[in-house]
Amino acid sequence: MLFKKPTQGAPDLNPRSTRRHQRAEAARRQALSPVRILIMVLLLPLTTVLIAVGVFIRMSEYNRDEAVIHLIALAGCDATQAMGIGPFREGQPGYHTRNDPDGDGVACGFAEAPAPQAAQAESRPEPQQRAVGNAKFVRP
Repeated sequence: MLFKKPTQGAPDLNPRSTRRHQRAEAARRQALSPVRILIMVLLLPLTTVLIAVGVFIRMSEYNRDEAVIHLIALAGCDATQAMGIGPFREGQPGYHTRNDPDGDGVACGFAEAPAPQAAQAESRPEPQQRAVGNAKFVRP
């Protein structure tokens, strides 16, 4: 036989081999560190959101800036008002039918001053007839 099989308990006499094993063991301990695993698990939702936003921006029919505005508008009118963007017309990026409650083709149209309660009750539009596919889920 060319190579001798080391016996158990016999020290390895090759110093390069022992250094390599020490480095491998150190790398293994670092990779399997509980703190590192916990950080990776806690960052998983953030990583997932960043990947989803990146895919949305690349797959969107709008250019990058318009796609970001469209995504912000998807969060709701409060988010667009906080960002200082809007209103959005039908067919433009940022227009979502769920942000257009009165159906006039303008989403997130912010009123200048809130109307008094009595005037709001009188000026309510007639509810539209419901058809298959346009149901809105509203709490009573």
